[in-house]
Amino acid sequence: MTEAMPDRLSTNPRSPHYDAALLERGVGIRFNGKERQDVEEYCVSEGWIRIPMGRALDRRGQPLTRTMSGTVEPYLLPSAGGTADGT
Repeated sequence: MTEAMPDRLSTNPRSPHYDAALLERGVGIRFNGKERQDVEEYCVSEGWIRIPMGRALDRRGQPLTRTMSGTVEPYLLPSAGGTADGT
């Protein structure tokens, strides 16, 4: 039941890397060994994530983001019917 995660994924519907079906299932990101909940976009092969910079918006109303480099490990979150320990 293990499914391969895409190399790059974005939460922005305007992005070509947006996948609504996968995001509805739930995606978790482990960045440099720590869980991150605020990731807007990631790329595993290039080793970066984009996170919002507070409440600042660009001229199109999109959040300003900052890119951070490191080890990116995406995974599917356990379904609501699963157990708390993920098994």
